[in-house]
Amino acid sequence: MVVDENNGKLLGEVTGINGAHGVAVAERTGHGFATSGKDASVVMFDLKTFKVLGRIPAAEDADAVIYDPASNLVFTFNGDAHSSTVIEPREGKLVTNIQLGGKPEYGVSAGDGKVYANLVDTGEVVEIDTKTLAVSRRWSTARQNNLWPWQSTSNIIVCSAGVAAEVMAISDYQSGKVVATAPIGAGVDGAAYDPATGDAFASNADGTLTVIHQDDPDKYHVVENVQTAQGGRNMGLDPTTHRLFVVSARFGAPPTEATAANPARRPPVIPGTFMIMVIERGH
Repeated sequence: MVVDENNGKLLGEVTGINGAHGVAVAERTGHGFATSGKDASVVMFDLKTFKVLGRIPAAEDADAVIYDPASNLVFTFNGDAHSSTVIEPREGKLVTNIQLGGKPEYGVSAGDGKVYANLVDTGEVVEIDTKTLAVSRRWSTARQNNLWPWQSTSNIIVCSAGVAAEVMAISDYQSGKVVATAPIGAGVDGAAYDPATGDAFASNADGTLTVIHQDDPDKYHVVENVQTAQGGRNMGLDPTTHRLFVVSARFGAPPTEATAANPARRPPVIPGTFMIMVIERGH
């Protein structure tokens, strides 16, 4: 779904996505890229008409996807395949698959020729060199205060999930070590950092958006937990307007038995209840 963020109007839809996970926008080429996780591919579409232009092979469990403006390349992060698929965004051609040595959850461009991703099964952050298209460095974030990394942002902020007290962990990517942690809500699945305000965010399934401020490079504190909605664990940040967009819906009862299509027994979304919440900074 393509929505005008200023008025909430639905502008159109991109169809043919089988298991939607993430979208990357390559404005330079006029193309968008959406991961289609159930058939291990990426759908390329026109940013003006939203028409599907092609389908690019990726790898099993194609999940998060980002555009790196420094290299003018698109990177997907394929969880079960333990890899990143690299795509040339003008022609929509597969460049290569980079083996990461673990299960990636999310990635971010540093804008300097490096892309970072967190590996949830090994508890590491990996650095990808966008010139050589290979992993150039990695460091551990696992088991520091019983952390388990989940998401990453431009300051290499990693949020833990599946532990008693979930936290955001911040790494110094130059030294490759965790420098600070801060408590967040439960069930995190999204994180972002706004360099203009020095605020970091974690969107949590318990219906909170944790706001954490950067006091100095190695010091952070929780500002507040904004109430959103149950299940609001995915989010996006507009760095120009500083608005945050958190999505959720109302859910039915979870199934009593797991299936191949729903092994985690996730509750079904009640039709017609999907919503986007817009969070703005106070004045």
